[in-house]
Amino acid sequence: MTSSLIFSPSALQSVDQLTVTDHVVVAAVYDNVRGGVVAFRPTGGAWTKAALPGLPNASVSLGSHADEGDQIFYSVEGFTTPTQLKLADAVSGASETVKALPAQFEGGNLEVEQKVATSKDGTKVPYFLIHPKGHKHDGSNPTLLHAYGGFNLSKLPVYDPLIGKLWLEKGGSYAVANIRGGGEFGPAWHDAALKEHRQRAFDDYFAVAEDLIAKKITSPRHLGAYGRSNGGLLMGVALTQRPELWNAVVVESPLLDMIRYTVLPAGASWIGEYGDPAIPAERAWIEAYSPYQNLKAGVNYPLAYITTSTKDDRVHPGHARKFAARLDDLKVDHLYFENTDGGHANGADPRSNARRWALHYTYLARQLRDH
Repeated sequence: MTSSLIFSPSALQSVDQLTVTDHVVVAAVYDNVRGGVVAFRPTGGAWTKAALPGLPNASVSLGSHADEGDQIFYSVEGFTTPTQLKLADAVSGASETVKALPAQFEGGNLEVEQKVATSKDGTKVPYFLIHPKGHKHDGSNPTLLHAYGGFNLSKLPVYDPLIGKLWLEKGGSYAVANIRGGGEFGPAWHDAALKEHRQRAFDDYFAVAEDLIAKKITSPRHLGAYGRSNGGLLMGVALTQRPELWNAVVVESPLLDMIRYTVLPAGASWIGEYGDPAIPAERAWIEAYSPYQNLKAGVNYPLAYITTSTKDDRVHPGHARKFAARLDDLKVDHLYFENTDGGHANGADPRSNARRWALHYTYLARQLRDH
């Protein structure tokens, strides 16, 4: 049996899924975080490739394919386009949309751009910006910056009705940063922010915020930060390391006391990601960024909104409670809300989940908009 190279991703590409029909190999390929479905076909001893119809700035997912022949289902979606299910002939490239989810917000007056920031060590960090068409770059745009940066999870262009209806439709701008620690560019992008290199993910996030401000897309007065879980750790670091960049920080379901995270539920399973604070050398670089340990008196912190769930059995609510209590001790104004249901996902009860999102966006509107 002989083998041949079908496709070798570049530094800015990754292969997310793969399947094989009778005559082609079909892959979901991300090129600089923009997804497409590509069919590879053996032709004359080489492989040719052809893209199946999709969307710009999209995420893609492969579905099932025919037992015989080359028909395949795949789905595409974007920040302003609901999910479409497509059926294609992977050989001819002919494709039709067989089902599309209805729009949940008005996206016709929005545009999606991809920009790039330069991190502290020179690494180029891409980010998406979704904003009203024709908006002025005068620093006055209320802008929400989201990221995750961990566990090889990618932040892709997805359709989010909540952000669309409660933020974008009301004139807000939304940015998604593809910082290191995620899986956007394969395992190396994730590994670059593991353990002692965790600060790189934080520096990437700050670089995107600085780029938004430098381009006058927004300003610290109108810039908000949002993240949850590992992204909640990112928010704690954003608050403690760079408080001057934001006027709002939503710290949701967060890890904040990184010196004790391993003794709380599920924490020990994350040592491969963060390191072990029981080892003195590792404790030193964890303690350098751990948000709880780095809250200080006399700092002008923005008004933070800290939120968790009593029944969160993944990231213990003690992280958020201790952080809020420490802010109380320092006499720093903040908001705190603990949902008594819902677990880590906060989604067990639709009514309480609706209240949760209403609180998020009421806080963001009050902090970031001019009234």
